[in-house]
Amino acid sequence: MPDRQTAVATRQPPSRSNASRRKKGGRWRRGWFIAALAILSALTLIFHRYVPNSIGNLGSLLDTFLPWVGLAVPILAVAALVRRSATAGVALLVPALVWGVMFGDLLLPGKGSGGAYDLRVLTHNVDAANPDPKATANDLLGAGADVMALEEITPSDLKVYKAAFAAKYPYQVSRDTVALWSKYPLVETKSVDVGFAWTRAFRAEVSTPEGKVAVYVAHLASVRVGTSGFTSDQRNDTIKALGRQIADEKLAGVIVMGDFNGTANDRSLAPLTSGLRSAQGAAGTGFGFTWPSKFPMARIDHILVRGVTPTKAWVMKPTGSDHRPVVAELRI
Repeated sequence: MPDRQTAVATRQPPSRSNASRRKKGGRWRRGWFIAALAILSALTLIFHRYVPNSIGNLGSLLDTFLPWVGLAVPILAVAALVRRSATAGVALLVPALVWGVMFGDLLLPGKGSGGAYDLRVLTHNVDAANPDPKATANDLLGAGADVMALEEITPSDLKVYKAAFAAKYPYQVSRDTVALWSKYPLVETKSVDVGFAWTRAFRAEVSTPEGKVAVYVAHLASVRVGTSGFTSDQRNDTIKALGRQIADEKLAGVIVMGDFNGTANDRSLAPLTSGLRSAQGAAGTGFGFTWPSKFPMARIDHILVRGVTPTKAWVMKPTGSDHRPVVAELRI
C-alpha cells in the first residue's frame, strides 16, 4: 500500500505546458458549426445560379441580393471570436475570398475616375407618389445631364417636369409614364410594346455632335416578395419583349435606361442585358445601389450600353423619390 506522500504525489495537477497544449487544441475542436455555415455561405455565392426558380423564383431572389450574402463573414467572425475557434476563423477565409473575387473589383480605388466624354445621361424613377416633384426636378437639373430619362411620371407631375426642364432641354418626348429630355434633337421616336395596356418603354434617336445613338427608356413590370415567393413572371415577360427589340437595333450606339425592377445579377434579366454593358459596373465605384432610396439594398435602376464607352458612373443622393438617380458619362 503506497504511503501518504506517494498518494499525494500521484494527485498532482498536470503541468502548465500540458494544460496550455490542451487549451490550444480546444481552439481547433470548437466552432465546427460556425465553420460549416461559413462554407455554406461560400457555396451559396459560387453556385447561386443553380438555386432553382421553380419554387417561388428563389434563384432570382438570391441573385437580386447576392452581394449581401457577404454579411455572413463579419457576423460569423464575431461568433468565431466569442467561441475562440481557430477552425471557424480559417473556414471564414473561404467565403471572404470568394466574395472578394466576385465583387472586390467594384471597390477598387480609381475605378470610374472619369476622363473625356461626349454625353452625360441620367435615369430616374421619380415615383408617382413623390410629394415634391418640383424639388426633384431641381435636383436633377443639378446633375448637368445632356439626356434625362424619367419613369413613373403622373400626368400632373409631367407638367411640373416640363416647366422645370424647358429652358435647358428643348427636346422632349413622353409616352404615358415614361419620358425623355434632351439638349440634342430627338428623331424617330416610337413606343416599344412590352405587353402592357399603356406604354412603359420607347425608343428615340438622339442626334449628338458625334453622331446618332439609339436611346431606349423603359420601366419594366414590378416584382413582389410575399408568401408565394418572388413573383416576377410579368416582369420577365417585359424583359423578353424589350430584349428582342434591342437585339434587332441597327444603330451601333445603344443606350438603355430605366427602372428594370431587377439587378444585373438576376438571371431573368439575361434576355435584356445580353450584349449590353452596365455603365455602373464598367465605370462606377461601389455597388451603385438605387433602391430603396433611404437605405439602398439593390441596383434596379440601370444605364446599359452597346457601342459606346462608359468613362464614369455614379448614383445621386435621394431626391424625394423611393429610388435614387443614376448618372453616366459616355464616350461615343
